[in-house]
Amino acid sequence: MRNLDVTTLRSFVAVADMGGVTKAAGFLHLTQSAVSMQLKRLEELIGVALLDRTGRGIALTPAGEQMLGYARRMVTLNDEIMRRLSHDEFEGSVTLGVPHDIVYPTIPRVMQQFAAAFPRVKVNLCSSYTLELKQLFDKGEIDLILTTETNTPDGAEGLCTLPLVWIGAPGGASWRRRPFPFASARQCLFRQRAIAALDRVGIEWDSALETESDRTVEATIAADLGVGEMLLGTEPRHLEVIEHGGALPELGEQHINMYGAEQAKGDVIAHLAELIRKSFLSMHAPVESPPRLGVVG
Repeated sequence: MRNLDVTTLRSFVAVADMGGVTKAAGFLHLTQSAVSMQLKRLEELIGVALLDRTGRGIALTPAGEQMLGYARRMVTLNDEIMRRLSHDEFEGSVTLGVPHDIVYPTIPRVMQQFAAAFPRVKVNLCSSYTLELKQLFDKGEIDLILTTETNTPDGAEGLCTLPLVWIGAPGGASWRRRPFPFASARQCLFRQRAIAALDRVGIEWDSALETESDRTVEATIAADLGVGEMLLGTEPRHLEVIEHGGALPELGEQHINMYGAEQAKGDVIAHLAELIRKSFLSMHAPVESPPRLGVVG
């Protein structure tokens, strides 16, 4: 009878979630060589390759995809047993505020990981604009918020910096039209920056719509009736970054900040904040080369 080791399974799940051994090792507070050896032992025990190392990054083999589901369940069950029997079960709720445009793709994965660690703590997700989130946070109505800002103010923790880019319909031609059909919600923090950039280079523009709804803006852009602005990597799959070759002005960069992650707020919020940090790190760090698994040093 062969037995699986939960520590090894936890490393496998971390590599799959973080996209590589380097980031998984940091998440697990282990060395890269230790994680690589654990993966090697797991593959030897199962008798099949779980990771495809032929490309630039790390991908799961069909067997690895099947194994990932089992591994998640075993790790979750292990953690639940330890919490329940050690009487270390947290209860309650935490409110997380996130701007509309950076909810995807990071936050759903964070909430899933947090729910596995604290199954009896409810996460109330508040999605709004940065200015409103900061007001609610200052009133004490939200425990932890993310923001998109032009800098990282005192009291904020900078998570990453992303370029602001022009977004259009796949293969669309709206960006070539004049007047330029600009599509943006009235309360969008990036709206004035985009308008100023167009004015600066003398591009005549017109509002493609008047709305407060981000969904309406996305639908307009997807229909190739307008062009919008989004942070690189946050654009939905039905839209794409416009490769304009310098025909449109650059929009600069935006800082993703976090407020409320002070350790004094307790283990629950501290854990949520740490998941957010590492999720943004894994999303926006450069893709690493495939590790030489099983080679120590």
